[in-house]
Amino acid sequence: MAITSELREDHIRVVTMEHGKVNALPVSDWYAVAEALDEAGRDGQTHVVVLRAEGRGFNAGVDIKEMQDTSGFEALLGANAGCYAAFKAVYECPVPVIAAVNGHCIGGGVGLVGNADIVVASDDAYFSVPEVNQGALGAATHMARLVPQHMMRTLYFTAGRIAASDLLQFGSVHRVVPREELLEAALEVARVIAGKHTSVIRAAKEAINGIDPIDVNKSYRFEQGFTFELNLMGVSDELRDSFAGTDKAGKNK
Repeated sequence: MAITSELREDHIRVVTMEHGKVNALPVSDWYAVAEALDEAGRDGQTHVVVLRAEGRGFNAGVDIKEMQDTSGFEALLGANAGCYAAFKAVYECPVPVIAAVNGHCIGGGVGLVGNADIVVASDDAYFSVPEVNQGALGAATHMARLVPQHMMRTLYFTAGRIAASDLLQFGSVHRVVPREELLEAALEVARVIAGKHTSVIRAAKEAINGIDPIDVNKSYRFEQGFTFELNLMGVSDELRDSFAGTDKAGKNK
């Protein structure tokens, strides 16, 4: 299974993503991430979650090839709903979620990390929302939680990337460490949280979400509406075909 969840004896739950070489998740895995976080929240023995990945990078977003190899809009609708569920589950998880980011964190990966409570990254980690290259919109909501407004707009319009080390100055990344030390760095923070009274930490998580100035769920859903419009125009299929080497746009003509 591509998404695994392990509860350690120290009350730290480690959720690991592993799908293919780059962790571009298909629809089913986005829902699996959501379920893993929901399960963690329901389990009173879970005091904190570490969300991590195996492979070359943390997350490469949605599986575009799955989307282009599926007729109609079924995979597109599934990816949009699955991402929404996963991002929401991270944000609303009753216990703190620590994202341990290695390598690339692209598109949907930024959605997960932007909704996490604490971010620890490896020294080769970078973040990017190249949605405009594939005719989609989304995760600007979450990138805006990692960088200031004008930096977010620059990264979004250019489909550029920003290194984890550059996020230290904004305070959105807690620590940057060598890749081989990443999991231990995340666990180090998790142990401190796990040692607190879990009822207080759970109340603190709910309270902090309650005073958040941005409703991330509504904000992301608003972005998704433009993705649907671009798909109806046919622009998105053309751009995704160019990326994936498929011809879905031609078959739909």
